[in-house]
Amino acid sequence: MMRGAAWRLGVFACLIFALAVALGSCAAARHDEIVVGSKNFSEQALLGEIVAQHLEARTHRAVTRRFYLAGSYICQQALLAGRIDLYVEYTGTALTAILHDPLQSDAAAVWQRVRSEYERRFGLEVLPSLGFNNTFAIVVRGEDARRLHLKTISDLAPFAREWRAGFGYEFMERPDGFAGLARTYGLAFRETPRILDLGLLYRALLDKQVDIVAGNSTDGLLAARDLTMLEDDKHYFPPYEAVPVVRGDALARFPEMRGALLELAGKIDDEEMGRMNYEVDGEHRDIADVAREFLRGKGLE
Repeated sequence: MMRGAAWRLGVFACLIFALAVALGSCAAARHDEIVVGSKNFSEQALLGEIVAQHLEARTHRAVTRRFYLAGSYICQQALLAGRIDLYVEYTGTALTAILHDPLQSDAAAVWQRVRSEYERRFGLEVLPSLGFNNTFAIVVRGEDARRLHLKTISDLAPFAREWRAGFGYEFMERPDGFAGLARTYGLAFRETPRILDLGLLYRALLDKQVDIVAGNSTDGLLAARDLTMLEDDKHYFPPYEAVPVVRGDALARFPEMRGALLELAGKIDDEEMGRMNYEVDGEHRDIADVAREFLRGKGLE
């Protein structure tokens, strides 16, 4: 118990340090540049780069990148403090982790709730979805799914007691994460789930260090490896549509931003996001090049 408490204290200290760095890394007074942030995984940096390049092309203003700012809390605080002007969030994460609202399954209702509450509480504008839904993916090895005929998370429950799970820290702690999933599906694993770095989840699974992980549905490596994403047949997870979240004063300072960001609405579907993620994570392509090709392909240069 002491070791677990010390570990959590260390993680909290790291988060506070990351927040201090994130908030202190750029000056408060900014009048002629747009600052785009992102969370700390490759899909987020790729979305941030797509947004940044598009804003540069449409507004003809300097755009500063502040990527890899840890998780949602850090990005939200950076946004509220005026250290960044926008970043891309996911509606289900905004609903549960930021607003602390109950889970909902209706995508339109979740977006409306997030949009209205972000404006009311924070003075932030939530724009329409970029077009894709990046939900949590409960993933097992393909060989195990075929052997045990696993297609849904419910199918997994009878075997869970013999299995080892590996999850990211945030999934273990957030209100739409492991605890609620375990209650909904009656999951009890052989041992306490291991806390894994997000970049090592699939490697640990394929190397048989664990038997099940929680990734993301648009992860590029899902289609490229022998992995199976189990269907959330009880609809536990809320929708996680990718939406730009923007400071109101930034939209006032740069009125051309709104039209530019609205041009991106609905432009990325789930499959396309997964393909771009694979180009970055699987083929190790430069994020700026992948973003540039995407914009060119959509006629948004």
